[in-house]
Amino acid sequence: MNETIEPIPPEQARAILEAAIAARLGPDWEREDSGWVRVTGHDYMARLSRGRVNLDFYVDLVGNVTVEQSEASATVDGLRLALLLLIGLSVAIALLIVRIASGG
Repeated sequence: MNETIEPIPPEQARAILEAAIAARLGPDWEREDSGWVRVTGHDYMARLSRGRVNLDFYVDLVGNVTVEQSEASATVDGLRLALLLLIGLSVAIALLIVRIASGG
């Protein structure tokens, strides 16, 4: 007996995903003061982040929802610090070049 599984359409997956997010975080999770930010996503998946906490919501092709919680690793924190330092250094170099080019 070979049973064919009909996948749910993207619109239905999106509705299931939004309902699961609202059930976990409350209906007002998208308000700025909640602290949650949608980092990435599509009809079948969303990653939300607040501080060091990440929540990944997945909807499979038959409509089941899986939620995984993780924290940002020390590696990610180190990369953020390195990028901030690189941006600061780039701005300092740009200001130095402008000062030299303006003759002062």
